[in-house]
Amino acid sequence: MKTALCSLSIVAMLSFLLAGCSTEPKTAEGKANLHDDAVSALNRFERTDPSLKDLLNRAYGYCVFPTVGKGGVIVGGAFGRGEVYEQGKMIGYADVTQGSIGLQLGGQSFSELLVFETKDTLNRFQSGNFNLGANASAVAATAGAAASVRFENGIAIFITKPSGLMGELSISGQKFSYRPLESTTNQPSGTYSNEPTDSQ
Repeated sequence: MKTALCSLSIVAMLSFLLAGCSTEPKTAEGKANLHDDAVSALNRFERTDPSLKDLLNRAYGYCVFPTVGKGGVIVGGAFGRGEVYEQGKMIGYADVTQGSIGLQLGGQSFSELLVFETKDTLNRFQSGNFNLGANASAVAATAGAAASVRFENGIAIFITKPSGLMGELSISGQKFSYRPLESTTNQPSGTYSNEPTDSQ
């Protein structure tokens, strides 16, 4: 009984800590840094798998998380902040959280890309109550992976090779929050080009 209560307390604490992370960067510098990281991550995905460019052009939208950090001792958690695009134009910010209990030790970080097949799928993501079920799976970003990927419930998920010590990578149970882009001068340009930049 005490063990169960302790586990519940730890989960509640973890949820509280993750909830304290804002979906949208709080400063103009933070927004600009996230935008640069998102563009760099997209370019890395496309360099790894050139076929991804065609998939993104055909998809209705996508969301890129440059860095999702995951770690824990017995109780684990993950958090990442990213940008959401609709037909190539940035429309908002998103964050991803994940908590789990089980035997685990260490940490890892990876980039994650969610590709939305239709407008309806993007709308569900924007609803604020979007999460991945227990059977959710991601495709490792390797050459040619996007050419044969299948959408599951209107979404395809790609990840880079994880770094760090944690063994198995699971995206099941991930929860997402969305915040629309505000029309202010402090926002990044809001566009992404599929063509690599000189700085990449």
